[in-house]
Amino acid sequence: MKLAFAILLLVLSSSLLEVSFAGSDFCNSKCAVRCSKASIQDRCLKFCGICCEKCNCVPSGTYGNKDECPCYRDMKNSKGKGKCP
Repeated sequence: MKLAFAILLLVLSSSLLEVSFAGSDFCNSKCAVRCSKASIQDRCLKFCGICCEKCNCVPSGTYGNKDECPCYRDMKNSKGKGKCP
């Protein structure tokens, strides 16, 4: 019985891991485009990734177009400024 439970747990955890990787592939590709012209690439990719994971979308282009994704547009940092690039 314990072995069956362990196998079930392993199967479920691997399925969840695949879903999280799939989401990050989407975000990685969208953020690579969004941050392609950013002067500070690593910071742009970091914050774009955070926003994408939470909102499940990234506006098109390298700048602007934030109305395409209201969640992305409305996220604020601790100082009240826009968080997402």
